[in-house]
Amino acid sequence: MPRKQKNGKIKLKTHKATSKRFRLTGSGMLVRTKGGKSHFRRRRSERTKALFSEMIPVKGEGFIKRIHRLVPYMKKNR
Repeated sequence: MPRKQKNGKIKLKTHKATSKRFRLTGSGMLVRTKGGKSHFRRRRSERTKALFSEMIPVKGEGFIKRIHRLVPYMKKNR
């Protein structure tokens, strides 16, 4: 007996690496973290190391569109 086909949309899988790197702010702006935070930081000044923790807004419509496609269920932080 053939299986019954389900109605509705197909569930989309979240790209986990993307979901860990980006997040939405309360106003809906997409922000990212800086790279280079975990390795070879001994010679850097304290000010430079402090700047690594800052979140930067993502620029470019193409990038934003691609990130939303990779993480379809991303929600705003409340």
